[in-house]
Amino acid sequence: MSSTTGPGAATPGPRLPDFPWDSLAPHKATAQAHPDGIVDLSVGTPVDPVPAKLQEALSSVADVPGYPATHGTADLREAAVASLRRRYGITGLEPDAVLPTIGSKELVAWLPTLLGVRPGDVVAIPDLAYPTYEVGAKIAGAEVVRLAPGELPPVGTRLLWLNSPSNPTGRVLTADELGRMVRAAQDMAAAVASDECYLALGWDAEPVSVLHPSVGAARDGLLAVHSLSKSSNLAGYRAGFVTGDPVLVARLLELRKHAGMIVPRPVQEAVTAALHDDEHVAAQRELYAARRAVLRPALEAAGFTIEHSQAGLYLWSTRGEDAWATVEWLAERGILAAPGTFYGPDGGRHVRIALTATDERIAAAAKRLGA
Repeated sequence: MSSTTGPGAATPGPRLPDFPWDSLAPHKATAQAHPDGIVDLSVGTPVDPVPAKLQEALSSVADVPGYPATHGTADLREAAVASLRRRYGITGLEPDAVLPTIGSKELVAWLPTLLGVRPGDVVAIPDLAYPTYEVGAKIAGAEVVRLAPGELPPVGTRLLWLNSPSNPTGRVLTADELGRMVRAAQDMAAAVASDECYLALGWDAEPVSVLHPSVGAARDGLLAVHSLSKSSNLAGYRAGFVTGDPVLVARLLELRKHAGMIVPRPVQEAVTAALHDDEHVAAQRELYAARRAVLRPALEAAGFTIEHSQAGLYLWSTRGEDAWATVEWLAERGILAAPGTFYGPDGGRHVRIALTATDERIAAAAKRLGA
């Protein structure tokens, strides 16, 4: 059978970009060859233990054979509302407007499709953005428009993504900036999704949720996306939730019921425990703060300029050269970073350097930068 006519010759579905991190393979090999091993700062993967309380909660419902509820348990939803009020000053949410998700990435990837975005519609994203915003738009066949800081979404926008603190830059939007963007989208009946996965990690600025009263925006068509991967070390559990406009959340719930997008029951229990407990979040924050305090001055002493990076898990860094040249320079010292081009064309002279490594590996990176 000819390869031009056999199975797979005309694969249906959207044309997606290559997975960015695959292109780092040769630089990873270079970094791994360092005598003291690699310091991998290219991905924001938690390295610290899952808090014992959360492990215990997970195992406590290991013998529950029935199907879990797509909407999650009532305890989970109530814990989410209480947590958002305690930690971030978000008021006026009802538990029914909380929907657990299988991490945040699957929601980001499928949200345009679930919202009915179609070919010819516009999904507006930040000029430098988490790659899955673009992927989700392409899955739905939509047009992607990248917005410069402060730029309003264009006519035809069906979904606007906001992200504060930003991945990759660590930039924080003020309540006024958030409100301006939300109202512009609402004026054209576009949905707004705010990725707030790094909200607990403000350093030089205090991030605010798009649902905070200071933003001054109605909640019609407004969603806030939360993840427990960073704040609670639950990346391996795939634990997140979305909340906001109760009508929109109810619609997502119905669609996810049909599609079988259900968070496993043990994970729901771990999420509930994590949302009840603020101590482990504060402890994890201190670990990242200490690592940032070691790595940032080491980068600056080595000739890097750190831009934005007021919050989040990354240092948005430049040596004033092509991003891939910087990736190579770091790899030769056993340090792996992500080029800014992974996040958009405007990232061509920056690298994203993560704080997600052990204290020992962060210290090793600092030492190599100073050599």
